[in-house]
Amino acid sequence: MVTAQQIPDILSPEFAEDPYPVYRAMRESAPLLWHEPTQSYLLSRYADIERAFKDKESLYTTDNYDWQIEPVHGKTILQLSGREHSVRRALVAPAFRGADLREKFLPVIERNADELIDAFRDSGETDLVRSFATRFPVNVIADMLGLDKADHERFHGWYTAVIAFLGNLAGDPEVAAAGERTRVEFAEYMFPIIRERRENLGDDLLSTLCAAEIDGVRMNDEDIKAFCSLLLAAGGETTDKAIAGIFANLLAHPEQLAAVREDRSLIDRAFAETLRYTPPVHMIMRQTAAEVTVSGGVIPAGSTVTCLIGSANRDGERYRDPDSFDIFRDDLTASTAFSAAADHLAFALGRHFCVGALLAKAEVEIGVGRLLDAMPGLRLAEGFEPREQGVFTRGPASLPVRFTPVRD
Repeated sequence: MVTAQQIPDILSPEFAEDPYPVYRAMRESAPLLWHEPTQSYLLSRYADIERAFKDKESLYTTDNYDWQIEPVHGKTILQLSGREHSVRRALVAPAFRGADLREKFLPVIERNADELIDAFRDSGETDLVRSFATRFPVNVIADMLGLDKADHERFHGWYTAVIAFLGNLAGDPEVAAAGERTRVEFAEYMFPIIRERRENLGDDLLSTLCAAEIDGVRMNDEDIKAFCSLLLAAGGETTDKAIAGIFANLLAHPEQLAAVREDRSLIDRAFAETLRYTPPVHMIMRQTAAEVTVSGGVIPAGSTVTCLIGSANRDGERYRDPDSFDIFRDDLTASTAFSAAADHLAFALGRHFCVGALLAKAEVEIGVGRLLDAMPGLRLAEGFEPREQGVFTRGPASLPVRFTPVRD
């Protein structure tokens, strides 16, 4: 068994190349590990991270977001607690579930999927990351908000800078400065639109946010801007990498791809298993409100804790054969995979469970289904092997495929 000193650093090239053996070594030999460069304690076991996310004992807070995300987004719902958090979440949540999602936004998702696929459906080849995955969720969110999709490149640039800031574990000053610039640029872009929308409410999500009120509480311009910034970054980056990951995993397992093509109800299983096996977000931080005893030791009060989701989701104490991709596994429940009762930890859990999980599910169901319809005979380009990139967030950087065009 390796010792803690022998475990590669999470900032090392070895970790970036393939973090999963490193995660296994952490779980086995150092389930609690102090990481000097990030000044945080690393948690790697499922049980410890599940407890941190559910936090029924009020031992963990999101106070770390004050320095981790506020510089790029402004103050967001993620930083709030108690009644302030519950009221703000209640203001935004209806748009991401139930009737609003079905009636108002499913047509938006379908339209954006079709527009992107139409650009390559006759070609017989495409890079699914470049032509679809990186564009689809951002286009959907911009469309939902009633923003101009012609500004896609600006949105993509902003959210890429934000994600780089969040994943800047090595403290690169240029990355930090670029991330902080997005807060100013996005505010300058959004505030005039928010003011105009308040005067001329429409049927879009931004109008809904402007008009929403609970117990006399409404969102101010800064609240709305910060939420839109968070939505573009979190909803863009994660769904982008999830869609690419689903196809990379299915293409590596042709029999499972064939099963999903035959039975589209299995898309949810493929998504849930991808979230477990290759989650888009590998790390979420928390801060301890009190001293916490975990596997491997004690974390002092006021400490930053890095919860290694990518490790927890491969924990052999929780999942059978955890390093195998299997959409038919019986220890992951697809029916609850997109709710706060999820078995995996890719959306976090508890009161800060991802508010956009059902939106992501709808995007994946529609996007993957339409891609399969448009691409019979789907296969990787000859000689290409998908490779994940990233540390904080992670996914295939490219996914060139070939297929038989559908002729009318």
